[in-house]
Amino acid sequence: MADTKAILTASARFPKPADRTFQYGTAGFRMKAKMNGQIIGVMITASHNPPDDNGVKLVDPMGEMLEESWETYGTTLANAPTDDKLLEAYENIIAECHIEPDTKANVVFARDTRASGPHLISILMEALKATNTSYTDYKLLTTPQLHYITRCLNTKGTGYAYGEPTEQGYYEKAASSLKAAMQGRQFSGSVTVDCANGVGGPKLRELIKHLPSASEGGLEIKVVNDDVLKPERLNHQCGADFVKTNQRAPPSSHAAPMTRCASLDGDADRIIFYFNDTDGNFRLLDGDRIATLAALFIGDLARSAGLGEKLKVGVVQTAYANGASTAYVTQDLRLPVVCTATGVKHLHHAATKFDVGVYFEANGHGTVVFSDLALKRIGKYSPQSPAQFSALETLRALTALVNQTVGDALSDLLLVEVILAHKGWGPKEWDLTYTDLPNRLVRVEVADRFIFKAVDAERRLESPPGVQAQIDAAVRKFKNGRSFARASGTEDAVRVYAEAATRSETEDLAQKVATIVRQAGG
Repeated sequence: MADTKAILTASARFPKPADRTFQYGTAGFRMKAKMNGQIIGVMITASHNPPDDNGVKLVDPMGEMLEESWETYGTTLANAPTDDKLLEAYENIIAECHIEPDTKANVVFARDTRASGPHLISILMEALKATNTSYTDYKLLTTPQLHYITRCLNTKGTGYAYGEPTEQGYYEKAASSLKAAMQGRQFSGSVTVDCANGVGGPKLRELIKHLPSASEGGLEIKVVNDDVLKPERLNHQCGADFVKTNQRAPPSSHAAPMTRCASLDGDADRIIFYFNDTDGNFRLLDGDRIATLAALFIGDLARSAGLGEKLKVGVVQTAYANGASTAYVTQDLRLPVVCTATGVKHLHHAATKFDVGVYFEANGHGTVVFSDLALKRIGKYSPQSPAQFSALETLRALTALVNQTVGDALSDLLLVEVILAHKGWGPKEWDLTYTDLPNRLVRVEVADRFIFKAVDAERRLESPPGVQAQIDAAVRKFKNGRSFARASGTEDAVRVYAEAATRSETEDLAQKVATIVRQAGG
């Protein structure tokens, strides 16, 4: 049972800044969760944001994110103006949620490599002690690793056991499922991975220790930008967000032409791929490309295994998805596409509506979700031929290789490499599946991001008044033009996305819409 005096004392040590209002961002709480003493995860990270930023991501018992209603509770607690108001809000939540006072709370937590991480962990521990909560500190982890461990702890000993609830267990599961998924096929060449100078660097190097070496027929992974000893280098001139936003490789990248390259973000929950062609042109293989590649491969496997009519495969995208990728999925792959608002909470929920839901934001954050029914059908199906058996074994291995709890840069890296090996493709063949419309993402700093209200899966602005009409007028002047503006979930900025028939027209449209947003944002 919580000690009210201890709560007040702990709160007094860490007063809320009077000039700040906190709000949970796009990693928001999702899915229904009945805790009942189960273990919850807390991850201290600010993902792709600058090194001086930091924040919190919460993980529900199944390794996903907490029910959306808890967003209101978290915001209320974070913005309590006084110690007494914090205690009052805490007690109101207990009453409203009918939480038994003697119910023992359990929390696991970890952090990324930011310099402020240890201090925030100390504050978290004060809160856990004040509320008489049992806890385990997993030190440095990627965000997806904490999601994995949380789910494993809560499902251990059940029919839904997800794996060994340790960092070691994470690596061993990835290694064994990779071997099973390869079915004796060989990797071609190496992949160079930019780790954003974040926690993904040391964790990827640890994963590599569990994989066969290149000389043993394994995947050759070249790690760059893994300096975690200088926190100020985190996400600086490197990482997935840098590459996606600037449409170029990190300055520190020296990969040869036609070499597969990938970039993680600061907490390794997103990944994008890219390469330079023989003429030195930069080619981006972003989340849209990962989603279409995964949907293509899984759809083919299901049909080859004899399960084509028994598994409904679908793709979930956001407004940031390139229009050409949507056309490829619906017209070439003949699979359904659902568009949702930006944020994992929306994509993941929509993906669960399919037997196999593939969701990736264009920024590289995503995964594949297999429903319980799909897992049962894949697990129990009896193949009718050697070809069906091989496809079925690969499909079964993929269900373990993919981290279904959340987007995971490390498991997504292995997923992509498995698919390319099976298809015998390099980055060029992957890039040729369809032709992207030129696109541009521009970050516009504003005084108050909350005045920008989006509707229609965040493809249109309903406020400030008149802004959408100005954007529509600008878009009409460009062939194949499409553009929208959406407020960031984590910083006072608005992201402007633009597409058009040519690169120069895209740049022009992006700057015109950015100017409209800048003028409206003050």
